[in-house]
Amino acid sequence: MEPNTGVTFDDVAGIDEAKQDFQEIVEFLKTPAKFTAASAKIPKDVLLVGPPGTGKTLLAKAIAGEAKVPFFSLSGSEFIEMFVGLGASRVRDLFNKAKANSPCLVFIDEIDSVGRQRGTRIGGGNDERERTLNQLLTEMDSFSGNSGVVVIAAPNRPEILDSALLRPGRFDRQVTVGLPDDSVVQTSAILDGRRGKVKITLKEIDDSIDRSVAGMEGTKMTDGKSKTFVAYHEVGHPVCTKTLTPGHDLVQKVTLIPRGQARGLTWFTPGEDPTLISKQQLFPRIVGGLGGRAAEEVTFGESEITTGSAGDLQQITQIARQMVTMLGMSEIGPWALTDPAVQCSDVVLRKLAKNSIAYEIAKEHIRSNRDAIDKLVEVLLEKETLSRDEFRAILSEFADLHVDEIDRTPVRELINA
Repeated sequence: MEPNTGVTFDDVAGIDEAKQDFQEIVEFLKTPAKFTAASAKIPKDVLLVGPPGTGKTLLAKAIAGEAKVPFFSLSGSEFIEMFVGLGASRVRDLFNKAKANSPCLVFIDEIDSVGRQRGTRIGGGNDERERTLNQLLTEMDSFSGNSGVVVIAAPNRPEILDSALLRPGRFDRQVTVGLPDDSVVQTSAILDGRRGKVKITLKEIDDSIDRSVAGMEGTKMTDGKSKTFVAYHEVGHPVCTKTLTPGHDLVQKVTLIPRGQARGLTWFTPGEDPTLISKQQLFPRIVGGLGGRAAEEVTFGESEITTGSAGDLQQITQIARQMVTMLGMSEIGPWALTDPAVQCSDVVLRKLAKNSIAYEIAKEHIRSNRDAIDKLVEVLLEKETLSRDEFRAILSEFADLHVDEIDRTPVRELINA
């Protein structure tokens, strides 16, 4: 028994869906009396399914650690003994200790060693395994109501489990822990080999994701005017979105390392549901998309604006056009305009003209935060990549960067236009 595993959900990365599935069980383990008083029946037996090496044991420990309850762990193969009755005795002993220390979590790894379908083999060893399985089923059924004991089991081959284990009230709930994306892992392994490492680290995984999203890493820029231009351009995007609206996607990374056709890149992390975007969120995307060009003009002058905004302009023009022709976010009303002639109408052109208002808003945000931008550029030129935490830390140094003090009247007028 481990009184405290020392592991929490913060220590488990890459399986957010699985962690979410266990939130109610964590709450149950923390305060079982609350659920009992409400006559709520919480699933107490869960099958954790997934290939070996995907973090099932770590996740089970994290559940116990998150709930701050004792953790009992045993492998299914440890129940099987050549001496008659020892397997069933170990099962009874395990569950007696669990009941005495409830609320707690019991984790049975490789449960298919003892819980495979009965009647498939002949011999005394098989009889002992079946007796052990029967005892396990008896113990699981012995819990009355919300006993405070949660059993999580992880099979190597869930398809061979005895059907009795999967009946309602037993392991009738399954949570899947899948493998990481194969292409990302393969790319990480290749990068790992090139760098002479023997283990894949988060650095390789992060680089492989960047490669998947934006393309191969290009030759790094030499220090000079062009690199400074790119730095101001890239910093302009997240500064505009950060100061514009709290609901905009959070900046994930700002980098000067070229990838694909881009000289520099800025990543944003999608919000709660990237498939549902409101009208109020689309206009900040337009303003943020113009932040790079605005930073160039405010910093170096109109005559020094570069071609680096070509991709940004295509994206924001597409957003504005779709708001009219596909999303019904204009004075025309809720209609989808599929006719090519209509898509080039005055209404669409007027909506695109609103981008000029968005550009003025972006330039105002750049002017208002020049000190913060200059500091961000200074650090970015030195490190070439800023993480989300580094970006936030630098912004927090500037007391005048207060979102609540920014006049959003032009933004509201733009949204309602």
